[in-house]
Amino acid sequence: MKVVYSEEYKQVYSYDPASNPGRIESIEFALAGRVDYIEPQQALEEDISAVHTPRHIAEIRREGVYEIAALAAGGAIKAAEIGLSEPCFAVIRPPGHHASADSAWGFCYFNNMAIALTRLKRRDKIKKAFILDFDLHTGDGNINILGTTGFVTILNPGSSDRNEYLKTVHNALAKTDADMIAVSAGFDNHEADWGGLLLTEDYTYMGKLVRDTARRNKGGCFGILEGGYNHAVLGKNVWAFIEGLSG
Repeated sequence: MKVVYSEEYKQVYSYDPASNPGRIESIEFALAGRVDYIEPQQALEEDISAVHTPRHIAEIRREGVYEIAALAAGGAIKAAEIGLSEPCFAVIRPPGHHASADSAWGFCYFNNMAIALTRLKRRDKIKKAFILDFDLHTGDGNINILGTTGFVTILNPGSSDRNEYLKTVHNALAKTDADMIAVSAGFDNHEADWGGLLLTEDYTYMGKLVRDTARRNKGGCFGILEGGYNHAVLGKNVWAFIEGLSG
């Protein structure tokens, strides 16, 4: 399967857990020899400004992280474009689902998912999108930007019971008719990470559900990396999800 990735994502651009040294390398190690890497380009400012305000973009430039944030957004765009015809995953950072139009927090700068889906919609590549955000933390940026657009449905499973959590995901995907299934894939709800809930095999299961839903709806699917901070398990969890997504 194609995985969007750049060596530039290894750079340590801040002091937050998403930028920690070794985080991206742990994923790279787990995927070695198993995937085909695709190099991304920075998102165009016209795509970023379709989602974010000029004030916010200027603030990201002032913080000195515009280049890496734009590359993460570009990685999401590339994964979404590939996802139109085949499943794809993007190993990117900084994450993005806590970035709103005029603000950001939670280790995020630009909303990678919103930028990617907005580009597809503006170019008439999709009609409806369904976002499965299985990160431990609710993607408030996704909701703030995309929740009122009319073409996006967002699920942030919130159950503290593992079986109910997976059942919620299954039922929601069974009901959607979206022609693009997109995943904000945060792996920090794993049993060995901050959330302590999900098993590695659950990511394979959810990946398979996403792929099967896209096929049923005769549409596409892709995922992008959000959270996940235990380097000892992050790589194998990302690989588990990719296995399910790729079939």
